[in-house]
Amino acid sequence: MAEKNVKTSGSATAVAVEDPGRVRNVALVGPSGSGKTTLTEALLVAAKTLNRAGSVVEGTTVCDHDQAAIRQQRSVGLAVAPVVHGDIKINLIDTPGYADFVGEVRAGLRAADAVLFVVSAGHGIDPATVSLWEECAAAGLPRAVVVSRLDHARANVDATIAACREAFGAGVLPLYLPTGDGDPALVGLVTQRRYDYSNGHPPRLDDVGSEDAERLSEARDALIEGIIAESEDETLMDRYLAGEPISEDTLITDLEQAVARGTFHPVIPACAQTGVGTAEILDGIARAFPSPLEHAPPTATTPEGIPHPRLAPDPDGPLAAEVVHTSVDSYVGRVSLVRVFSGTLRPERTIHVSGHGLTDRGHDEHDADERVAHLYSPLGAALREVPHCVAGDVCALTKLTSAETGDTVSGTDDPLLIAPWEMPEPLLPVAVVAQTRSDEDTLARNLSRLVAGDPTLRLEHNAETGQLVLWCMGEAHADVVLSMLRAGGAEVTTEPVRTSRRATFARSAEGHGRHVKQSGGHGQYAVCDVSVEPLPRGEGVEFVDRIVGGVIPHQFIPSVEKGVRAQLREGIGGDDPVVDVRVTLFDGKAHSVDSSDAAFQTAGALAVKDAAAKAGLVTLEPLDEVVVRLPDSYLGAVLGDLSSRRGRVLGTESLEGGHTLIRAEVPSAELVRYPVDLRSLTSGRASFTRHHARYEVAPQKLPARDPAKARA
Repeated sequence: MAEKNVKTSGSATAVAVEDPGRVRNVALVGPSGSGKTTLTEALLVAAKTLNRAGSVVEGTTVCDHDQAAIRQQRSVGLAVAPVVHGDIKINLIDTPGYADFVGEVRAGLRAADAVLFVVSAGHGIDPATVSLWEECAAAGLPRAVVVSRLDHARANVDATIAACREAFGAGVLPLYLPTGDGDPALVGLVTQRRYDYSNGHPPRLDDVGSEDAERLSEARDALIEGIIAESEDETLMDRYLAGEPISEDTLITDLEQAVARGTFHPVIPACAQTGVGTAEILDGIARAFPSPLEHAPPTATTPEGIPHPRLAPDPDGPLAAEVVHTSVDSYVGRVSLVRVFSGTLRPERTIHVSGHGLTDRGHDEHDADERVAHLYSPLGAALREVPHCVAGDVCALTKLTSAETGDTVSGTDDPLLIAPWEMPEPLLPVAVVAQTRSDEDTLARNLSRLVAGDPTLRLEHNAETGQLVLWCMGEAHADVVLSMLRAGGAEVTTEPVRTSRRATFARSAEGHGRHVKQSGGHGQYAVCDVSVEPLPRGEGVEFVDRIVGGVIPHQFIPSVEKGVRAQLREGIGGDDPVVDVRVTLFDGKAHSVDSSDAAFQTAGALAVKDAAAKAGLVTLEPLDEVVVRLPDSYLGAVLGDLSSRRGRVLGTESLEGGHTLIRAEVPSAELVRYPVDLRSLTSGRASFTRHHARYEVAPQKLPARDPAKARA
């Protein structure tokens, strides 16, 4: 492999690959607690990238370097850890397992060409992992399974493999199995060799004993039949059934091809503590998983939306890369993790950064030229300088002031735009409050950095409630965001989220407004008579002039309207704006000297307040249209929960795969914690979307909001 090793201050060296065919980008995914980060440490040690594995408990792992991850003892963001195995560079992309951080998983899948599902032998498979498997299958990503934590007290490899086959399909078959003597060793079902890790990595190879061979013969036959069934050689099955022995080389070649096509999914047992399975995992990734040359890059357009010719993973092609993760380092500033799809990134060059399509998340569209001073190969938080990054590889850029997660990096002579990957919608609102005036400035700076790096975080300044609301993926995500804000020097607290209510007239009424003051010199004189009637929902505020005979001069009619509208916006007897009314001005009085614009504004406001006192006001609450997608088995529980939230079900629709779609209207105030409750109710297997539908009369028992807090 043509490559350049760049010396660094650490024990590892950074590798700059010349040939995309010598790169493997593999995302490690799976449930929280399945051991992905610990397995990554073991693979780094096996590949001699590290001398000693770190510990999640001690906070010393390469991938969990964030303070929030160390505190929670679980990954909260993706991290890249490259290793070299033979002449292949493997970029291990460690992703979080907790559902709140699915945005990081999606980013990891964008950077990857294949996926390693890590499943604990002691805990099994959760529904979210099954959904992720289906998502990877739809994207055409090759997949393999690692059954981890063989040292767990309740580890049951056979039961876990059976659960994988039931959840993921019949194409999941073990390639290796543990020996039956309790030693840290595996038996290869194809090679019929014993891989003994009693003395660590690399394993000692031995012949399989007769006892193990007999015990595993059924599993070996099933594996061989599975490989032959996926073979492109249509005569192979007939030869096998006729009793003809199939060579090991033929089986391995067909196995590797089937894995690369994504039609066969080998299972490898592993134990990070003893190193069992690490050599087999690295061999499988290097030999069976596809290189970037076999994975088509995403489509690209110009920033103006004009289609661009199909990209190819060619180091000599036009530069096209994507920012898949953004973090802020206290020393080097913003760090952008980039997957290169076409062309070659080089230092001391000017690049074009383009960001479009995320305006709904608070990301303004932007195009800027920036200079790249250095390129780095990331090893967790460590940055090791490299001379270039070719198509198919992953690298880190620093100090790109305009780059955000999801942005496209391209050449200045041929600017490109790659549409961002599908990102989940943040649906849990968290209202934050700065403790002091200086904290407000610090909070604003920190929020801009966080939003730039996390597309699953949305920032909302609610002018009606006066609240600063962070829309997060869940409670764990919110906890991480708040921790980062406080670590950045902003003392913040949270408060209950308030919904934006409205008010309207309960019935029609007339109002009289008289504003007369005499205090020497010019006085103030204005009298208005109005009638107010409620309108259907969504009609807004109408103002009608029915003045006859010039009792109010025409130049003061707009003044009355201005005063009326201002009073309705401010609210009457509270802070809820008054909407859906028609205000008709039908009488009044003026003075030739003392009448003025300000006087008639005041009189108009007094008139509409008087009418409200006679008619009475009713509160309107926002109503959201909610669409829930869930497995059929949870339908009754979810319908009951929606009913308890004062929801009105509009209908249900049966979907393929045993799923149902529910459409309902639910008051916004009842949806504040719905993402958390729905996840708990359905074991994380349901998803939902929401959007504002309209305002509707609220029950009288709803608590009134505190006007002082709303105006704060």
